[in-house]
Amino acid sequence: MSSTLPVIVQAVRWTHILAGFVAFFIAPIPLLAAKGGKTHRRWGKIYFWAMAVVAASAMVLALWRPILFLAFIAVFSFYAAFRGYRVLYRKNPLQGQRPRAIDWAAAVLALLGSAALIVLGVVRPNPVWMQLSVVAVVFGVIGMLLSANDLWKFIHPPADRKFWWYSHMAGMIGSYIAAVSAFSVVNFHFLPVEVRWLWPSAVGVPGIFIWVGYYKRKFGRTGKASGAVPQRSSA
Repeated sequence: MSSTLPVIVQAVRWTHILAGFVAFFIAPIPLLAAKGGKTHRRWGKIYFWAMAVVAASAMVLALWRPILFLAFIAVFSFYAAFRGYRVLYRKNPLQGQRPRAIDWAAAVLALLGSAALIVLGVVRPNPVWMQLSVVAVVFGVIGMLLSANDLWKFIHPPADRKFWWYSHMAGMIGSYIAAVSAFSVVNFHFLPVEVRWLWPSAVGVPGIFIWVGYYKRKFGRTGKASGAVPQRSSA
């Protein structure tokens, strides 16, 4: 058993690396493809499931080592992709497309995990948390805002019929920010550790707000409050 375990852990580790590689490099395809088209849907699903494998394998590695910080980060990073994917099944909440048990469970788990990130980032119980306390607090705040916003929308369905479009964009781009953060942490050793973790969020989060604002103005100008998503958009 003792000789088998390292082999299993190495297999999980290489699975994690491969899935991360796939997610990191294919994400621009659905991002740039025409929204709603076959290319967007096909590669978007591949990206989502690659991120699911990344999160699951990261959780296993984090618990084996054990590094609790990485386990919480795995929950945080996957929730962004999960919410972006699942909202596609809730486009019309007033017509019965309401959140399922899995949506509630994921949002509550993300909320609790994000709160734990903040608490442990403030308390700093060991050297890992001392070094990454700022990272933990920042990610915890972002995670709490995302999950709390989702829970609010579960209870109070949004009036804007394009809400799912904005949530999908924000979730998928947010998950890619997490992927870029992981790539930065592993490869950009010339940067201070906090900068390696946080610069993708510092760039990407404002970018999400700008992009969502652009589409809100675009939909407002065209008056397509409930029409199909433009198929030839390259954004």
